[in-house]
Amino acid sequence: MSDAAVQSPTGLSFPDALSRAQSQISQHIERVLPPREDDLTQSMRYALDGGKMLRGFLVLEGAVLHDVAPETALPAALAIECLHAYSLIHDDLPCMDDDDLRRGKPTVHKRWSEALAVLAGDALQTLAFDLLCDPAIGPPARQIALVRSLAKAAGHDGMVGGQWMDILAETRTAPYSLEEITELQQGKTGALLRWSAMAGPRMAGADPEPLDRYGSALGLAFQIADDILDVEGSAHSVGKAVGKDTALGKATFVSLLGLDGAKARAAALVKEASDALGSYGSRADTLRDAARFVVDRDR
Repeated sequence: MSDAAVQSPTGLSFPDALSRAQSQISQHIERVLPPREDDLTQSMRYALDGGKMLRGFLVLEGAVLHDVAPETALPAALAIECLHAYSLIHDDLPCMDDDDLRRGKPTVHKRWSEALAVLAGDALQTLAFDLLCDPAIGPPARQIALVRSLAKAAGHDGMVGGQWMDILAETRTAPYSLEEITELQQGKTGALLRWSAMAGPRMAGADPEPLDRYGSALGLAFQIADDILDVEGSAHSVGKAVGKDTALGKATFVSLLGLDGAKARAAALVKEASDALGSYGSRADTLRDAARFVVDRDR
């Protein structure tokens, strides 16, 4: 394989580019949310720690693809990680999925309390929008575009709406159809991944359409991989409880398509995501590798 086939615009392979993004975002956390003794700050930092930071990576990689410097894109990269961490804290609460384990460690409400978990999630959500107002991002019009688009991706037409559909699935008499499951997951999981992919061109004032198509396919592939891990993975490797959807009788991509069918659909979505990047040539190969990582991961 040639160097061009494995390098990002920064000259790094996907694992190295992801590791670099994790380091850059972690350093920005230290600047924005330095350690303090109070439980609220500690719980916010705890929730941000230990993840893949794939969404932040997508922001940074999409930015450099459009000649936007990492220091310009870092506030947006951390913003999406804060928004994602908030969603996980609330998703794990007893009134939602009632999970004890996240990223291989106790969930925030288990480590502290339900009340603090709610407030830590609230604080991370508001911090995300504060970060998008950082002048480093660029002119106010671009900041506003990022704020508005993230609000839509996170709200009732996006992640929150998808989460509500997921909750309703537990009391429905009939499982969701494939079309309904796709709609649910495009909101619950896909909306934030899609936003992450499009943040770079939005900061550059460029056309986000290719990365919109990439992010849409990537988000759906990510959820199918999650459904597969819920069947094939272990709590130790995945870092959270597995098998819960099956126990609740929820429809998933695996239950509707079968395990082999779900894997085939995920592979087709990886190709769709890769094809969407055609106009970028080999400069986007790290994003193509990211799509393959999404379906090959073990957690």
